[in-house]
Amino acid sequence: MRDSPVTRRLPREGAAAERYDRRMRLDEPVAAAQWRAELALGYERRGARTVLAARRHDGPLVVQKPLYPEGDAVCHTIVVHPPGGIAGGDALTLETAVAGGAHALLTTPGAAKWYRSAGPWARQRLAFEVAPGGCLEWLPQETIVFDGARAALETEIGLAPDARYIGWEIGCLGRTGSGERFARGECRLRTRLRIAGRTVWLEQGRIEAGGLLMRARAGLAGHSVCATLIAAGAPVDDAVLNACRALAPAAGRGAVTRLPALFIARYLGDSSEAARGYFTGLWQLLRVPMLGREAVEPRIWRT
Repeated sequence: MRDSPVTRRLPREGAAAERYDRRMRLDEPVAAAQWRAELALGYERRGARTVLAARRHDGPLVVQKPLYPEGDAVCHTIVVHPPGGIAGGDALTLETAVAGGAHALLTTPGAAKWYRSAGPWARQRLAFEVAPGGCLEWLPQETIVFDGARAALETEIGLAPDARYIGWEIGCLGRTGSGERFARGECRLRTRLRIAGRTVWLEQGRIEAGGLLMRARAGLAGHSVCATLIAAGAPVDDAVLNACRALAPAAGRGAVTRLPALFIARYLGDSSEAARGYFTGLWQLLRVPMLGREAVEPRIWRT
């Protein structure tokens, strides 16, 4: 069995030990081995109920039992990564398919932690496919990229005509609450959204720790938290757009953009709580006009 992050140990002598920073603590582990984890989920509509009809996993990536806090129509699912963190060399894949008329909401029980690496990249791939009349919501808690991490995150979203999607990603560079900055390492991000096979949104970038993008006013301007919300598949009318623009985060800055059948919101600041609160408010405004349902928060958010 692979050691847990807390029990991994540094090499004590020789050339290998020289690759490690002497200031490293046990809560900043490096990879002693590599984990591959894959989880594939399939949702179907059966009568008035959305069910988790297919589930396959390999490695430490699983889901808890389906939950129905807002009735049978929407299946809430909590995606769990038992190790609690992603180390260099690890690779996680989450594939989700939502059939016509089904509605699934996925979230996570806590922040995803990307640990410091001695060299290998850690990778995560999300692949979402939604059939006509289906709805998918991907509402994870924040992603914390530790100082020294090498993280590559890729998201592919495929929507059929008349399919709907709302999802967000909240990235925290370093653990500012404990005084840590993202001074070493790199984070690579890529998101592509297709509607009816046509790419309507493609965004990719590379954040080098301590680099120009982190400092530049046209980049992160010295802030440690950046986040993006995407809502797609249905138009957002002027009244909803104005309500979203009137909403402001408790700290930091927020902005929204409307494109045909696509709505994008951004957050930039230093508080993951403010980012999540801002996006939750936007989600509550968007859910009725886009998905036809009042917002019901996942119960795990209150624990």
